[in-house]
Amino acid sequence: MERRPLRGGRLKAAGYDAREQRLEIDFVDGERRIFEAVPPEVWRRLLAAPNPASFYADRIEEEYAVTRARTEGRDDARSRLDSLFGPDPGKTDA
Repeated sequence: MERRPLRGGRLKAAGYDAREQRLEIDFVDGERRIFEAVPPEVWRRLLAAPNPASFYADRIEEEYAVTRARTEGRDDARSRLDSLFGPDPGKTDA
């Protein structure tokens, strides 16, 4: 499943499986919410929305069955800051 970055609010990225009609939304805190039976039009409208966070809150959050999970990777303060602002340009991984 290809993920697309999302900007605004707590949203980080989203992916959609058209065959299964499954929408996955990743949040900056590392949480992933998986929504079932989401029509393709909702996915298209989420990507086209001027404010994806508002579209999510208004049209997705309480409209579809959801499962909560964790995204892969670290779950610490540095990871959350990096996902919001990008990695520290002065930091090296030596």
